[in-house]
Amino acid sequence: MRAAGTALLAALDPAARDAAVHPFDDESARRWLEYRPRPRPGASLAAMDVAGRKAAHRLLATALSPPAYAQAMAIIALEEVLDRAEDWQRGRHSADYWVAVFGDPAHDDRWAWRFEGHHLSVTMTVVDGQVSPAPIFFGANPAAVRYAGRPVSRPLGVEEDLALALLDALGPAERAAAIIADDAPADIISATRGQVDAPLEPLGVPADRMGPTGRALLHQVVALYLDRLPPELATREAARLDAGPLHFAWAGPTRAGQRHYYRVQGDDLLIEYDNTSPDGNHAHTVLRRPASDFGADILAGHHRTHH
Repeated sequence: MRAAGTALLAALDPAARDAAVHPFDDESARRWLEYRPRPRPGASLAAMDVAGRKAAHRLLATALSPPAYAQAMAIIALEEVLDRAEDWQRGRHSADYWVAVFGDPAHDDRWAWRFEGHHLSVTMTVVDGQVSPAPIFFGANPAAVRYAGRPVSRPLGVEEDLALALLDALGPAERAAAIIADDAPADIISATRGQVDAPLEPLGVPADRMGPTGRALLHQVVALYLDRLPPELATREAARLDAGPLHFAWAGPTRAGQRHYYRVQGDDLLIEYDNTSPDGNHAHTVLRRPASDFGADILAGHHRTHH
């Protein structure tokens, strides 16, 4: 990751480098999550040459497993699909993604970076050689493109299908505890906030009240989101979760094609999914660590050790 960050800055021309680089202590720019088409800190891929764009993608690939990187590329490509669906009125394009680097990856013991645009935000913080990997936001609009009822494109389909299977596996009492509202919220609850006050209430149904199939599917849902990370990071994050209970909550109709929402919470873990359009075809997902987002955990250790 350090090598890819250094290579990115070397590949940028002076103007793009100036736009990309920010001080690590610029909290307002560093603690940032914005998945809507809005202005954002950083350098635009649209203004880079091929070498710069490839360096930005190679940096992104250091933070994602191969399946998650494929999801990210599908999400980016959907900007062109969405622009066509909107009759080319908003000028969306697949180069409208931005990369920002905080600090100097070649020399600093504290640095961070973010790759972000519409429906995609990946933030990594590196302190004393440790990587803190959150938040990670993936969205998709349209969530599914179909031909004759069969999916042509559905980059977040597994995230929806596994949660629906989990809900179906619950018994009546567990299902009643899991469903916290008849209507889904308008968006994920954590939204674009730089700090999440967790846990979100109500918690829903705890894993220890589920049967074996429900518990196994809940752990598969968690593994799906953690496996957005490279294996070494995913394994470390999974080990941290062994300490505390997991809860699953659902809101809205219990079948695909309508607006629905779910979340999973655990020890310093928040997973949210929301299908936000009236026809259930606009998905948002996020993996957050409420106490540790943007490197808060490893920064606290750094300050205890060095200050």
